[in-house]
Amino acid sequence: MIVDQRLCACGSGLRAARCCAMDFTFVPPPEASRPIMPLVERAGEAHRQGAVAEAERLVLEALELVPSQLDALSLLHQIRKAANEERAAAVLLRRIVQLHPNTFWATNQLALALFGKGAVLEAETHARNAVRIAPENPQSHYLMGVIMTEANRPRIGEYHYRKALDLSRGRDAILVANLAWNLKNQGRMEEARVLYEESVAQAPEVMQTLLGWARLEEADRDLGAADRLLDRAERVAPGNPSVMLARAVVAGRRQRYGEALQILDAAAAQNPGGGLGSNELLEKGRLLDRMGRYDEAFAAFEEGKRLCREQSGLAYMAEAARQQADRLRGFFTEGRLAILPRAAPRADMPQPIFILGFPRSGTTLVEQTLSAHPNIVAGDELPFINEITGAMVRVLNSPMTYPEALAELWMGDRREGLDELRDYYLAGVRRLGILDAGARWFTDKMPLNEMHLGLIALLFPKAPLIHVLRHPLDIVLSVFSNHLTHGFYCSYALETAARHYALVMELVEHYRGQMLLHYLPVRYEDLVDDLESGTRRMLDFIGEDFDERCIRFHENRRYARTASYAQVTEPLYDRSRYRYRHYLKQLQPVIPILAPVIERLGYRVG
Repeated sequence: MIVDQRLCACGSGLRAARCCAMDFTFVPPPEASRPIMPLVERAGEAHRQGAVAEAERLVLEALELVPSQLDALSLLHQIRKAANEERAAAVLLRRIVQLHPNTFWATNQLALALFGKGAVLEAETHARNAVRIAPENPQSHYLMGVIMTEANRPRIGEYHYRKALDLSRGRDAILVANLAWNLKNQGRMEEARVLYEESVAQAPEVMQTLLGWARLEEADRDLGAADRLLDRAERVAPGNPSVMLARAVVAGRRQRYGEALQILDAAAAQNPGGGLGSNELLEKGRLLDRMGRYDEAFAAFEEGKRLCREQSGLAYMAEAARQQADRLRGFFTEGRLAILPRAAPRADMPQPIFILGFPRSGTTLVEQTLSAHPNIVAGDELPFINEITGAMVRVLNSPMTYPEALAELWMGDRREGLDELRDYYLAGVRRLGILDAGARWFTDKMPLNEMHLGLIALLFPKAPLIHVLRHPLDIVLSVFSNHLTHGFYCSYALETAARHYALVMELVEHYRGQMLLHYLPVRYEDLVDDLESGTRRMLDFIGEDFDERCIRFHENRRYARTASYAQVTEPLYDRSRYRYRHYLKQLQPVIPILAPVIERLGYRVG
């Protein structure tokens, strides 16, 4: 028999037949490793003594015999990681988690690595498993806190941060600072400020804590306090690019665009590798846009997104997006919908107003406007519709996944299934603690909820659905100029942003053609032209009287947790309306993709 001696392309040092080309479906029982344990122990001893080459030779020999052996895989991962052989280390780490899913350190490291690359959803899966493996380990809760905060579920993140504090000895300054950042993201500025004061008093030289506190003050509109904290951060870490980016943001908030640009240029000049990072480039592009230097701005956006793709390894999940849209379109048809039940409305608590719209369409403006009304509270980006798409398999006891699992509703013992799913959503909202006394409504502006418009209408048939529309070229340009992960990572390239927008809007048209919806389209441009008329129209649709505070939305002290947080603290302006006209040359490749939607919505190009 000829044995394939080729080494695996991943760089592990193992033969391909014992590495990535091997079928690891079956894992031999632990006793199968006993004959090689002396070899593994010798490898470990050699490594402890600094004889790395000898340790590597021995561990590769052991894995040739038993490729799934945990201690050997762990040691080889450690060797490859120490040598900065990142691809091999990542492959080995995934293999350890796959073959030995109850290994806490590996699960924890994999979640951290995925989070660092921006793969937040996959990181969450492993972080949850880390908590299951080690529920009394503060590190597992700390990691869940980090990931839930980044995933726009700060209340869950807060729970895990506080659990980590309870399980820790003493109050770790970094953990306290991360909890402060979490509370800032919930708009609980004063509570966050107190925690930042505690953290800095305990560890005054931590640059990231000072920087986080400065960002809180910038978001809370105290630019002087932000400057003072950035001065302290600069003394701790002179020339740090994150501090310089924060200074540029503060200068931009003061409309000192030239000064902000100079700060970023200085950061690029002192970078040993040359140039700016992806976030700095996107900020530079936005500054150049405000200065009217549009060709330079677009070049900065392009380079920033190129770096995003390169550093994260992420790209638009086109096939997954298309398959989801096809399945939704195939299930939600007029015939099926006619015989599906609807959940009954509940009168015992506030009800949702769904503010629908593609990212950067103007949903934050609408939420800030409506939540200034005394009967409406801001729910922000609520994750519960998306959670329900996964939970319905369990709730409906279906062998199928969403949306086909909704077919269980035709069974006599599942007719109340939508009421259970509705209650799952409302219970989640109640747990968040956002419902003010006396409020009748709360908003849900989770981006791309419109993908699930059919499900929402089954769960809340009387809920107002306010769909914020904007010129498609403006939306795609704005998505491209910001770092966003919604929508299957479509924002990582201009063309994929356009393709996903077209896919979503086609799905919305399908829903509207197949079922009756309590649906109000609202144009961003019309709101900019006449906010009062647009607000009266929305409130009349909801069933609330007009309130003057709504058209003074910029006085709403609520912190909007989106890329638009700074814009909605200013009186309404029109500089973002039809901004695409400055970029017509660069947008030419996506105009054919968007042309059908542009025409259907009554817009034009030019």
